[in-house]
Amino acid sequence: MTETQEPTHEGNMTRRRVVVAGGAAVAAVGVGGAAVNAFAGEAAAGTTTTASGAEACYTLTSETTEGPYYIDADKIRQDITEDQEGIPLTLTLKVIDAETCKPVRNAAVDIWHCSALGVYSGYEAMSNGGGGGGPSGDPTDVPSGTPTGEPPSGPPPGGGGGHAEPTDDKRYLRGTWKTDRHGHVTFRTVFPGWYRGRCVHIHVKVHVDGTWTDAGYEGGHTCHTGQLFFSEKSVLASAEVAPYSTSTVTRTTLDEDTIYPGNGHEGGLLYLAYDKRHIARGVHGRLTLGVAPDETHDSTDTGPSPSATSS
Repeated sequence: MTETQEPTHEGNMTRRRVVVAGGAAVAAVGVGGAAVNAFAGEAAAGTTTTASGAEACYTLTSETTEGPYYIDADKIRQDITEDQEGIPLTLTLKVIDAETCKPVRNAAVDIWHCSALGVYSGYEAMSNGGGGGGPSGDPTDVPSGTPTGEPPSGPPPGGGGGHAEPTDDKRYLRGTWKTDRHGHVTFRTVFPGWYRGRCVHIHVKVHVDGTWTDAGYEGGHTCHTGQLFFSEKSVLASAEVAPYSTSTVTRTTLDEDTIYPGNGHEGGLLYLAYDKRHIARGVHGRLTLGVAPDETHDSTDTGPSPSATSS
């Protein structure tokens, strides 16, 4: 039986423009040998479709904090797994201009996230490791109120979204790739774990107006900085599977997390498809990101909610 999460609400329409719908591209990505329509049924999340077939544009996807553990375009690749253990995750994103609904082509999309045991590559010295410990410094994305679980010790690695300098040269679970002519980009990774004070999440950035070279992506600006989130049902299922089941860290739920905007798919909540009896076989996550390509959102202008510090 496959667990598929469909839209639970219809976002408020902003910056609305009606365009002719026709020939919309749908990517099919296999999970556990089954084909999944990457964006089928997603219209209710951020668009409306009229009886004549016209499509109203997406609501802008929420901006959230970058957090301290970003490393700029260090690995140009789609498979970011390296040797990390965990449930296979295929992540497909579609980037569109939220005003025109046109796909954003040749954008550079960065993703990065912690391992199944809550550790970020490049910052292992700031992590407890073994048994799922998260960053040992006071993470800048922990709520300023009472966090779930015992708070970490040590000096903060960077407050208010500040960047922490890497402590090692490892780069697992990090990567950058180019959107195709339909605005699609797909990554292969593992289902993230959790660490103290945060729910399960993936960081994402979208860069535009730069140049792709043999060395990677140069120039341009960041038009979106956000995070992608997972339903409680999927996280609970993952927690039954090794190595996630070995974690001793008290988990922060989606509702408890103060970085998650609480606005469903518009806020980064992924659509997920997996066999709920055999989640270890793999998960497919997908989402359309509505961005403003002419604007700059590099996290410095986008803090978390007033009750939180940064990511």
